[in-house]
Amino acid sequence: MPSTSLTPETPASAATGNSSAPGATFFGHPRGLATLFLTEMWERFSFYGMRALLALFLVTPVSHGGMGFALATGAAVYSVYNAMVYLLTLPGGWVADRLWGPKKTVAVAGGVIMVGHFLLAVPMTATFFVGLCFIAAGSGLLKANISTMVGHLYPDRTDARRDSAFTIFYIGINLGSFFAPLAIGTVGQQVDWHLGFALAGIGMALGLVIYLIGGRSLAAESDVVTNPLPRAERNAVLRKSGFWAALAAVFYAVVLFTGSFTVNWVIWPLTVLGLVLPVLLFVRIKRDRDLDTDEQKKMSGYIWIFVAAALFWMIYDQSGSTLNVFAADSTKGTLWGFHFPSTWFQSLNPLYIMALAPVFAWLWMWLKGRNPSTMTKFSLGLLGIGISFGVMMMAQAAAAGGVKVTPLWLALVYLVQTVAELCLSPVGLSVTTRLAPRKYSSQMMGIWFLAVTAGDCVAALIQQVMGSATGGEVYFAIQGAMAVAAGVAVFFARGRIKRLMGDVH
Repeated sequence: MPSTSLTPETPASAATGNSSAPGATFFGHPRGLATLFLTEMWERFSFYGMRALLALFLVTPVSHGGMGFALATGAAVYSVYNAMVYLLTLPGGWVADRLWGPKKTVAVAGGVIMVGHFLLAVPMTATFFVGLCFIAAGSGLLKANISTMVGHLYPDRTDARRDSAFTIFYIGINLGSFFAPLAIGTVGQQVDWHLGFALAGIGMALGLVIYLIGGRSLAAESDVVTNPLPRAERNAVLRKSGFWAALAAVFYAVVLFTGSFTVNWVIWPLTVLGLVLPVLLFVRIKRDRDLDTDEQKKMSGYIWIFVAAALFWMIYDQSGSTLNVFAADSTKGTLWGFHFPSTWFQSLNPLYIMALAPVFAWLWMWLKGRNPSTMTKFSLGLLGIGISFGVMMMAQAAAAGGVKVTPLWLALVYLVQTVAELCLSPVGLSVTTRLAPRKYSSQMMGIWFLAVTAGDCVAALIQQVMGSATGGEVYFAIQGAMAVAAGVAVFFARGRIKRLMGDVH
């Protein structure tokens, strides 16, 4: 998820366990925090570095070493890949809770991610897409568990160091996100695509080595399987998983050997899955008779929040696809005499986040009684993200006829998007934990991540439907108008939503 996806509220369930040995400290914190900080920093380095190259590699002509996809197809592949990363956080949490425990799960995840990046470095189409599957699966396993392990370092929930620990951890996320496009993006774009992907693999390898070496400093609770799967149930899960995997393998083998296979056979099923699954989850929760009337009302209010967040991520996550391609094809690679590759634009968001997050934290505290409500902040986030695509529409118009526009257009777009993100993302995480029914308290964060999945799948759907119009003025105008309309709707419905949310504001 975006770089603001971790806040002190995230590990609310992490409470018990032993912290690292007394005397072994990292800026006054348990030494295990250094291990998790560096692991996450290198994982984000690999993740965002590869992402800075992915869409560009997909749409670059074969004669220049790329895949040669049309922009609509390349952007849709990118959107679906990103959607699957967040979809797989649900089974990632389940694996830790029922099979391996967080510590072992994160170790396996790091290895899977590393292998995935090195598969991308092999100049073969088949291994490339297998590598994307590995990275998505590993990222889902890691993302669901590593922040919880930070919480395990502080068994006392009242420990004043907890918020500080997550702030330090958050810095690691943004440092990795900031430096990745500068290093991996430059190597991939200016030297060799596959060498750039290999560099991402090396970054994950460094993170994995640090994690394995520093494993002893982690909390004992991180080894615990909180709800072990009985042997009979485990065998049943393996049989069902094996059956569906075999069925999918047979189906795609038939499609492949009949010569019918195209990338659409992957894009469309995963897009539908990413849209249908959240609906099924909400239907199941709303039909659950174990929830009392107050919890049901709060879940009705949360559906508004979920849909609004999905529309936000629909636009926001295109920073690495349509906006990235615009940077490469239609934006000058020089500013005030300084030359740089287009992938460097991907470093703007983490840079803005590190600069503006403390300002927003101070602002909300300073406003106190005048602090906007949750839904007002959501409305501002949607309006902001919609306006960013309005700016993109004007930038695309300025680039008509093959003109390359000033980098200040994209610098402004990413600034507006970052401000919008700071209005919506941290607030969404916090309200998710507060609205969660007791029965689903540990699952609600995974459901929040599904908003990213749904948003990315909507983007993939739009990209496939619009085809050659993807990345044009109309494309940006339609989505920008959708977000602005949603922001206005949320603002005028905020009173109704507040009533559904009850005592959560």
